[in-house]
Amino acid sequence: MNKLPLCIVPEQQRSQWDKFVAEHSEGHLLQSWDWGELKAFAGWSPLRLGLWNGECMVAAAQVLRRTIPHMPLRLGHLAYIPKGPVIDWSQAALVETFFSLLHTYLRKQGALALHIDLGLEQEGPNDRAVGAWQYLTQSGLHPVRAIQPARTIVLDLSTDEETLLSQMKSKCRYNIGLAVRKGVTVRIATSPEEVREWYKLYLVTSARDSFGIHTLDYYLRFWELFASRDEVRLFLAEYDGQLLAGIFVVLFAGQAIYLYGASSNEERHLMPNYALQWEAIRWAKRQGARLYDFWGIPNTDDTGEAMEGVYRFKRGWGGRVAQFLGGYEYVYHPLVMSIVNKRMLATRGI
Repeated sequence: MNKLPLCIVPEQQRSQWDKFVAEHSEGHLLQSWDWGELKAFAGWSPLRLGLWNGECMVAAAQVLRRTIPHMPLRLGHLAYIPKGPVIDWSQAALVETFFSLLHTYLRKQGALALHIDLGLEQEGPNDRAVGAWQYLTQSGLHPVRAIQPARTIVLDLSTDEETLLSQMKSKCRYNIGLAVRKGVTVRIATSPEEVREWYKLYLVTSARDSFGIHTLDYYLRFWELFASRDEVRLFLAEYDGQLLAGIFVVLFAGQAIYLYGASSNEERHLMPNYALQWEAIRWAKRQGARLYDFWGIPNTDDTGEAMEGVYRFKRGWGGRVAQFLGGYEYVYHPLVMSIVNKRMLATRGI
C-alpha cells in the first residue's frame, strides 16, 4: 500500500476528478473541481491531490491554501480540506498511506498547519465513522472548531411528494399553501442580471440577520461556474411583479444543498421562503437527488432570535438532524503557528 503515488491532478483530468468525487460515498460539493475554482476567486489556492492505484484514483483531497501575510506561499501558508478527504475511512491501511504522503507533501510545500472539516456524520455507518475517529485521535490531529456547519438538517428524498408533505410540521404545510393561495410565484433565474437583483436582497438579509457575505462578483462567479454545468438553480419568489426572495440550490454527488438565501423586508406575511424551498425540494427530487441538505443549523450554544428562527424554519420540513465529526488540525510548525493570526482560517462560512 505504501507504494501508491500521491500526485497533483492536472486540469486535463478535471472530469475524472469530478467523477471520482461525485460517485464516492464520501464525495461532496466542496471537493468538486469548480468549488476549488470558486475559492480561487476568493483568494485561496486550490491543490488537487489524488492517490492512485494504477490508472484508478482511490483517494483524493482538494486542499485550499491561503498565504500568511508577508510570506510567500512556498514559505508559509495554511492548508484546508473542506468536507474531505474523499476516502474510504474503513480501510485503515489506505487512510494511513494517504495521510502519510499528504503530510510529507504539505510540509515540503511550506504548510504551517492542515485543517480538515470532515463530512462524516457522527452517527453514520459505523465502519467509516469509527475508522475516521480512530485514525484522527491516534495520529496527531486534534479537534478544533469546524469552519463549515457542524450540524444541519437533511431531508430524505427517496419517498414521494405526498409523504414529504406529511412529514412536515403542520405550520410548514400551511405556509406553503398560503404562499400559493396569496399569489406568490416561483421561477428559475436565467441570467447574471437576475443574480444581481437577488444580491440586492442578500444585502438586505445580511444586514437584518447580522451575517457576513461575499461581494457580488463572488456570486456571479459561482453562477458562472455551476450554471454552465447545469448543477445550480437560483429560485426566485415574486408577488405582483416584485422580487420577494431567492435561494441558490446546488446539486452534486446525489445531494442538493441549499447554500444561500435572501429575502426582502417587504411582504414577509406571504411566506415566499416556504414556496421557494418546496419548489427546490421538488426539483432536486426530479433530478434524482437522494438528499436535500438545508446547510447548517445553530449549535446549542448559539443564541439570538435570528438563529432560533433559522432553526425553527429548517426543522419544520421534517428532516433529521445530522451532526458531523467536525474540524481537526495537524500543526507542522508549532512555534510559527503560535504567532500566526489564526483568524484567517477561523473565518466561518462558505
